Amino acid sequence: MDKYLLLEQLFEQHEDIENARKMAKYMRNLFKFYGIATPKRKGIYRDILKQEKANKKIDWQFLDYCYQDEHREFQYFVCDYLSTMKKFLKYEDMNKMKEYIQSKEWWDTIDCFDRIIGDIGLKDTRVAILMLKWSQDDDFWLRRIAIDHQLLRKDQTDQHLLEKIIVNNLNSDEFFINKAIGWSLRDYSKTDPEWVRNFIEKYRDKMSSLSIKEASKYL
Repeated sequence: MDKYLLLEQLFEQHEDIENARKMAKYMRNLFKFYGIATPKRKGIYRDILKQEKANKKIDWQFLDYCYQDEHREFQYFVCDYLSTMKKFLKYEDMNKMKEYIQSKEWWDTIDCFDRIIGDIGLKDTRVAILMLKWSQDDDFWLRRIAIDHQLLRKDQTDQHLLEKIIVNNLNSDEFFINKAIGWSLRDYSKTDPEWVRNFIEKYRDKMSSLSIKEASKYL
């Protein structure tokens, strides 16, 4: 609680009401903001993250307090905290992160968690099995994470898994799913353009125009 209160105090000291209105509007007024720009926000809690990393242990109670806060900067802090502490994360932490993911869902935090989960997947093959399961979940945000969790893996990408996850989400009319499909293929096209080109030809009739456009950007 002490660390949470310290962070709250720091955020309040740097609150920008006018910018907070703009940030909230950009996020469709789904969340409250302190109005702190990203570089400044990260600078505010740099020392906190440095100390947490030195402790070599994830303080889930601290993160719970932060994620429950109504200000979006606290959820961003949790994302940065987990990214900083990624070497200490393990498969058994997936359920806790799923709680965070589904409590305040929107693209900004979702696109943070896909990288965090992807890093765990490089250490534990059970993540791949779980991502395949998430790719068929009723919650399309979980499906988006499954689609994009292999971003930036390059030659470490599991092509078979990527194909199965995307195929599970073809014929979707959800913008955030079709965008994710395009992004995942576009990213992998930098590593294996021929594979992506063949994928598009194979599934073109089931892919949205948005997915094809995004996937073809570097082809």
